[in-house]
Amino acid sequence: MVGAARQTIQSTFPMFELRCTVRGCHETLTRHDDGLRCSSGHHFDRAKAGYWSLLQPQDRKSLKPGDSDDAVLARQSWLARGHAAGLVNALQPWTKLIPDPVTNRSPRTLDLGCGEGSFGLALFPGEADGYCGIDLSKRAIKLAARRWPQATWVCANADRQLPAADQSVDRVISLFGRRPVSEIKRVLTPTGISIVAVPGAEDLIELRESVQSGGHHRSRWELVAEEFSAAGLDLLEHRLWQERIELEPDAIADALAMTYRAVRHSEHAKAESLVTMQVTLAADLMLLGPRAC
Repeated sequence: MVGAARQTIQSTFPMFELRCTVRGCHETLTRHDDGLRCSSGHHFDRAKAGYWSLLQPQDRKSLKPGDSDDAVLARQSWLARGHAAGLVNALQPWTKLIPDPVTNRSPRTLDLGCGEGSFGLALFPGEADGYCGIDLSKRAIKLAARRWPQATWVCANADRQLPAADQSVDRVISLFGRRPVSEIKRVLTPTGISIVAVPGAEDLIELRESVQSGGHHRSRWELVAEEFSAAGLDLLEHRLWQERIELEPDAIADALAMTYRAVRHSEHAKAESLVTMQVTLAADLMLLGPRAC
């Protein structure tokens, strides 16, 4: 009886509308019991952890695709320390921007490379029925589904195709994650927006200089904006978020693990010798929207 009650509760959750990821299909997925089915008969079960796996064989480049478990757990530990609180505050004004408000439902938000779900819950806490987080890492998506079970979580490869219908999404978010610009353009409504964050030129520069014997100041946002512009999404606003924090040795290890900046043995050795240090956090934030005709 308890199991039946749990089944009923789960099946009544409102959820983000998804489409089939079987090659050449693209039909809308509808809820049947505790699974998803399209009109062509393709079926996807809901994992016990609470997420949907829409991965196809061609989406896997390895037996364990996506970020490594170490990187996922390091990012979770990093965010739990509150190091991204200032970034969330900087992004929040943009999360309120929906030029053509929808009725009877929350705005639909697609979060690409959602990781373990911290950003989604922080930025859209009252919009579980309209939120969908996508990540290629099974470990990350499991953690996300546990953190915010009312939202929709999908294990899929966002590089290939986004599991959403044409012009059906009000917001597409990419915070240091995937940016399939043509797919983002396809799924956005005519009044939708995309919010993108990429590491700033000064991001962790002190740490990179210590570990890599010379960090590079790399500004990426102009090239990213050009990619979006070529797909018909114009840059509406650009902001630089930046602050300095003090890192303890365990936080330094997390920063290196989650950003893949300590790969070589010599770099690991240098990182292990570091003590408390002041570092810069920086991100270029971009608000983009479809080009007006």
